[in-house]
Amino acid sequence: MNSIFSKVKFGAQPGARPPVAVELSPQGVLAAALPGSPRMGFRPWGGLPGPGQPPVFAFEPLPAGVLVPGIGEPNLRAPEVVANAIRTTLGQVSPRTRSVTLILPDTVIRVFFLDFDSLPAKAAEAIPVLRFRLRKMIPFEVEHAGVSYQVLTENKNECKVLAIVLPGPVLAEYEAVVREAGYEPGVVLPASLVALGAIDSPQPVLAANLSALALTTSITVGEDLLLYRTLDLPEESGLRLQEVQRGISVAAAYFEDKLGFRPRYLHYAGIGAGGNSAAEDFAGWINEPGLTVVDLAPRPETGAATPLGNLVSLAGVFGALAGAA
Repeated sequence: MNSIFSKVKFGAQPGARPPVAVELSPQGVLAAALPGSPRMGFRPWGGLPGPGQPPVFAFEPLPAGVLVPGIGEPNLRAPEVVANAIRTTLGQVSPRTRSVTLILPDTVIRVFFLDFDSLPAKAAEAIPVLRFRLRKMIPFEVEHAGVSYQVLTENKNECKVLAIVLPGPVLAEYEAVVREAGYEPGVVLPASLVALGAIDSPQPVLAANLSALALTTSITVGEDLLLYRTLDLPEESGLRLQEVQRGISVAAAYFEDKLGFRPRYLHYAGIGAGGNSAAEDFAGWINEPGLTVVDLAPRPETGAATPLGNLVSLAGVFGALAGAA
């Protein structure tokens, strides 16, 4: 599979994505792989895994300033350091393929809902239509950008599309560092969008993902996506907290407006402060009465080949592997 993007499908069938994922963030590199066959031999926890065993995880921290996600400047200030971290973490999880799902920070990728009267059925014909529509919506050159899409709803009167866009030079930068590490970027997706693959519920779900730079809120109903919104956050801690609280309030209000009832749960993926679970930390920060915060992807008791740290969420790699072989 070529990189750029694969079509996102929250209920993806097994085999749609590689059985290994690597997430890059300013904090470090997180890798995860599904257990292999007995021919793969070594497993970090000892012995050979059987069917249904959990993924193997490994994390390698990055020095501050090595990865600075954004759309306007080079993101990787020391590519050789990032490549070595990718090589180290993937070596720990013993992947059974060189093709990986590459998960990038939300602030690198732009996600849009677009409405059309109709859209060509063939991707080769639909992509130019999307590029034309996106030309005035994004602050970077669109002709050589990575563009992918998924049709969310379609009938004889309208077509609702989820479009995903990444600047061409930034995409090339991340692809190159993965190849330098000895692997191939088979699929490229933003962290919060791929994390939704970890949700296995036909009921409406309000979710939030907090990184060091942004808050992304989303609403899913089965395989349909009603909301996906990323807010860049200010550096000042007081203003940052206010923006996070406002972002959750707006998303909860949108949930009620669209579905006719208030959400009871907020599924959280993101950083914590340590000590408590990340969900408990986030509940204290937002202080939303009547909204119970739960972990989108609780940490398993087994499968960690290295210490994971408090700033690492497993939701992205869990979601990526949900659609893997």
